[in-house]
Amino acid sequence: MERDRRLPARVRIVDVGPRDGLQNEKATVPTEVKVALIEALADAGVPSVEATSFVSAKWVPQMADAAQVMARVRRRPGVTYAVLTPNLKGFEGALAAGADEVVVFGAASEAFSRKNINCSIAESIERFAPVAKAARDAGIRVRGAISCAVGCPYQGDVDPASVGYVAKLMRDIGVQHAGVADTIGVGTPTAVKRAMEAALAVFPLDEVSGHFHDTYGMALANVYACLELGVSTFDASVAGLGGCPYAKGATGNVATEDVVYLLHGLGIATGIDLAKLRAAGRMVSGHLGRPTNSRVARALDARDAPSGIGTPA
Repeated sequence: MERDRRLPARVRIVDVGPRDGLQNEKATVPTEVKVALIEALADAGVPSVEATSFVSAKWVPQMADAAQVMARVRRRPGVTYAVLTPNLKGFEGALAAGADEVVVFGAASEAFSRKNINCSIAESIERFAPVAKAARDAGIRVRGAISCAVGCPYQGDVDPASVGYVAKLMRDIGVQHAGVADTIGVGTPTAVKRAMEAALAVFPLDEVSGHFHDTYGMALANVYACLELGVSTFDASVAGLGGCPYAKGATGNVATEDVVYLLHGLGIATGIDLAKLRAAGRMVSGHLGRPTNSRVARALDARDAPSGIGTPA
């Protein structure tokens, strides 16, 4: 397939399924299932996996086994194993576990920040300054996630200037990469481009990424809109794992299988084996006792299944 030369030649996928995808599951997902999923994603060629989160088990019980997960995963050379770290205690756990990258986060919505963590955007980012410094001092890469970059469940639309504001705050504390996240999945291509352009005014093109939820079915359109800007890194979640607790009926993260199918159809390289990726999604969906949320996986599974046509009654 000949590639449109206006689009990136290669895209890097960060699969956030093991962390963002599983963190809101009510039933405990066994450590061995999480480890198997992370290893299956790496085996499929996913270059970066958000493996777990070093947070308080009181607040996120699903991530209570973070240290065990990181200790048991067989590391594949060339794969980045990232973890979410909300504070210095979390960073110390990440450092001990040998994380390649730590992720800090902040909202582009003042209403969201005050409603959820009872402080301003500026105060929330400043809390991460010691984490960013400790990580940089230890030679660990720091990635920032800007949530509610397009819409907020409390204030509605979010001004792109707020995205630029958070990006600057993150850059100033030492964050090296900014992920622009449509947390509740309300974004459309024009709004997403404006949010992305605000981040690009602060960070270089190769240090900005997109993170889209598919609540309104716009995630792939938003990925394409970012490709037109030259953005070449995207978060996605195998089997569409995950949901957003702030948006009623939200379907969660865009499925990695769907993003990879789009990219390969555009002639863009990812290094990911779609068949192996589907198998990883099938495995974890089977454990969770529900079908995959990936439209592509469902379609390909139906295509590959025996049709039964012409068989005796």
